[in-house]
Amino acid sequence: MLPRRHMEIVKAVREAGVVGAGGAGFPAHVKLEADAEYVLANGAECEPLLHKDAELTETYVDQVLRGMEFSMQATGADKAIFGIKAKRTRTVALLEEATKSKKIKIQLFGDYYPAGDEFVLVYECTGRLIPPGGIPLQVGTVVHNSETLYNIAEAVEGRSVTRKILTIAGEVATPMSMAVPVGITLREAIDIAGGPTTRDYSVFVGGLMMGKLVEDLSQPVTKTTGGLIVLPTSHRLVQRVLTPNKAMHRIGKSACDQCSYCTEFCPRYLLGYDVQPHKVMRTLGFTASGKHNWSKWADLCCACGLCTLYACPEDLFPKEACDQAIADRKDAGLERWLGPSTEVKAHPMEGGRHVPLKALMQKLGVTSYNVPAPWHDIDYEARKVTLPLSQHVGTPSEAVVRAGDKVRAGQLVADIPEGKLGARIHSSIEGTVTTVNGSVTIEKI
Repeated sequence: MLPRRHMEIVKAVREAGVVGAGGAGFPAHVKLEADAEYVLANGAECEPLLHKDAELTETYVDQVLRGMEFSMQATGADKAIFGIKAKRTRTVALLEEATKSKKIKIQLFGDYYPAGDEFVLVYECTGRLIPPGGIPLQVGTVVHNSETLYNIAEAVEGRSVTRKILTIAGEVATPMSMAVPVGITLREAIDIAGGPTTRDYSVFVGGLMMGKLVEDLSQPVTKTTGGLIVLPTSHRLVQRVLTPNKAMHRIGKSACDQCSYCTEFCPRYLLGYDVQPHKVMRTLGFTASGKHNWSKWADLCCACGLCTLYACPEDLFPKEACDQAIADRKDAGLERWLGPSTEVKAHPMEGGRHVPLKALMQKLGVTSYNVPAPWHDIDYEARKVTLPLSQHVGTPSEAVVRAGDKVRAGQLVADIPEGKLGARIHSSIEGTVTTVNGSVTIEKI
């Protein structure tokens, strides 16, 4: 039987619809049901140009730390570490002051990519390596993004998740970090930041390294949207993403000289996991007779994009080759490759091959956009929101409202199906439900 306090926190977080806000979208209440030794706060925020976690923590440091303490109470953890980059000097100073009387330590990271990778964070904070293909809980840790911790504190205090913290950066009039109603369009979010400053532009959602290039700006902001980066469509990053997959693989087949830089810089390989993108690149030359030589060395890839966008001296596409190999192996029904042993040992050069963020931004061609995106308190009056029923890992939520229903801000509009992994969804505005299909649309009529 779980302790009463544990149950109350888990129930509040479940009812509020809290999910991993760093992009994964795993329902937070499920993590809090576990027993753990450590609670780790992931405030490393390593995606180029994104600042929302540091800005949120700086603005609401007490609330973020309360979320961390609630997580400790729920999981029974007696250790807590807040991971953040040392360069965030103002945020670090606030954290140091706010944690003086708390059982929370601060772990400072260098300014490298991908310091915010969950496997890297756990290793840097605890010295423990998650088993291949495993999760942090297997080494006694529960990891939450800074925004998730803020939302956990909000949930315990009776407020559901109806707003999303974003950074809007790149070719916009006023780069900023802010909270917006879940369900507004991507275009609205960009307009709040003053709109694009170039006529022909494209938008990365979630980051330049691990995000997606989105053409339809009428798509809604969801609980996992991390940030929007606006770039000229002529920018090399945009053009690389627009390259057809067949062309990427054809170029790799003809040009890869097996230098292995993609592997030598891979953060998971450096931690000791059997990820070898250069071997995956070999399979691009397989003909029909090599059909069953599947690229198992892609299976533990974390899709950070470092191999494609930084390490490869020929600007090839090893990350995309890994994506294809993983899909092919899945279609073939092959078991996931976890390496020759479950015992993992970090590479001797693990600490010497971190890629500085400044060097990465220079290679990406975005140094000119590396400007502050300070916190702005906004009170945006959305006239319409669209709330997808799937904004999380697991089964889509089930609508509990119908077209024509009047709803208030914070009201439950979709619940978790019985016995399934999922998260609840709440209205971010007061209005009338106009449509219910794969989403719940609400308008102020």
